[in-house]
Amino acid sequence: MLKGFYTIWLLPFIMILILGCVQTKNPNIERGSDYNFREGYPDVRISALGYLNIRDEAVIEVTTDIGYGSLIFRNTGGKDLAVIELAIRIANMDTGETENILREFQIESEVRPFLLHQQMFTFTEEVVVEPGRFTVLVSVKDTATGREIIRQTDAYIPDPDRPENNLTAIRMSGMNLDLINPSFIPITTYDVTASNDSLRFEFQVTNHDTENPLTIISRLLYFPADLNPALPMSANNLIPNTLPYKGIDYRSRRIVDETTRILDQPGSVLIEFKYLLPERGNYRFEVRTVTLDGNELFKARDFAIRSENYPTLMTPHELAEPLIYLMNGREHEQLMKISDPDSLKEEMDRFWLSHLGSIRDARDVINLFYSRVEQANMQFTNFKEGWKTDRGMIYILYGPPWYIEARRNTLIWSYTHNIGDPQRNFQFNRHRAPNEFFPFNHYLLHRRTEFHALEHRQRQIWLTGTVIHRSL
Repeated sequence: MLKGFYTIWLLPFIMILILGCVQTKNPNIERGSDYNFREGYPDVRISALGYLNIRDEAVIEVTTDIGYGSLIFRNTGGKDLAVIELAIRIANMDTGETENILREFQIESEVRPFLLHQQMFTFTEEVVVEPGRFTVLVSVKDTATGREIIRQTDAYIPDPDRPENNLTAIRMSGMNLDLINPSFIPITTYDVTASNDSLRFEFQVTNHDTENPLTIISRLLYFPADLNPALPMSANNLIPNTLPYKGIDYRSRRIVDETTRILDQPGSVLIEFKYLLPERGNYRFEVRTVTLDGNELFKARDFAIRSENYPTLMTPHELAEPLIYLMNGREHEQLMKISDPDSLKEEMDRFWLSHLGSIRDARDVINLFYSRVEQANMQFTNFKEGWKTDRGMIYILYGPPWYIEARRNTLIWSYTHNIGDPQRNFQFNRHRAPNEFFPFNHYLLHRRTEFHALEHRQRQIWLTGTVIHRSL
């Protein structure tokens, strides 16, 4: 069983930790920043942390992650440089004050030219504020293209002078022991890569009533979810109430770890939990405080464990998985039985060369295939990797649609100007809209038996190299 351990400090001063969430339907359950990736624009993820420092000053700490792979690097003085303009705007929603906490500055970052999307440039800025509710806006502009992305999140710092109990939001951090100076770094997204060796969760509890002790219940939960690749286009449509249809089942959670503590002293405690990285899947770390008279506070941080290099695929096993969209089921099953990485790589090379003939043609097709896999991860990830979703499968096989028709819970991807052509239009249905209990966009392809020939033809377009010159 995965075991966690926690540390508690009684504080002579109040230190309030709040981790803002970029997109949330439930203010008590945080998921971190979504990718919200737009091709050609900076890949930006943010979090906002509010606390009172050692001098009892209220501080908003803004962490910004920027993907190296989304920036344009130019050689300047023999160095490959990306020039970024980053501006932070923090608005107090209680007082309306904003001008005194607006920051603008420019960052020059020396990096290698072909770094991958999972490698991040991280910047942290601290701004002294008054306690209250805040909206945080971060804009990042790549000066090489002039393109700019703006991300928004919230933060809240309770007034320590108010005589009320308080439970802060949960701060989630990860540590990678392979780094030169490993330390816990805030995690700004729902997705946590397996490059982290351990996770840390921090929150603070305040009890102002000495005669009404608090019971603090902390739990790490695992949620069953469909983690399989998309079914063939010609398969039967999914049956309601099955796990692939629902996507993720929050009602069938499994308790990985649970701790209960009584806080019977006045004041605040900062509580820290550390866990070795759990296995792949979807999780929630939640905290609940209950008083003797039944008053309850609740906070949670949802997250998913992904592969080490996510959203990029690098290991032979990672590279072999998406080939299910170009192989028949039995062929792919035999491929995935190969456990030795070198042997698996040799078999994949044999697969590509046996169909494409030349190394040059194989290289072009392979590069296109895995660039689409990575793009699918960045655009369609929900409770499972983007390439495993139905939209991810169609995107990989056919590329980006010519245009998209969006209705309330339906998307139609068109690869033609003829909306009536059944072989060049794909319909995706969302059986429930995102809400506070289900925050994901879970679109399912409307499958049809006549797609069998279409799917076979598209595989041949890939395996003959024709895909380099056409998309459908």
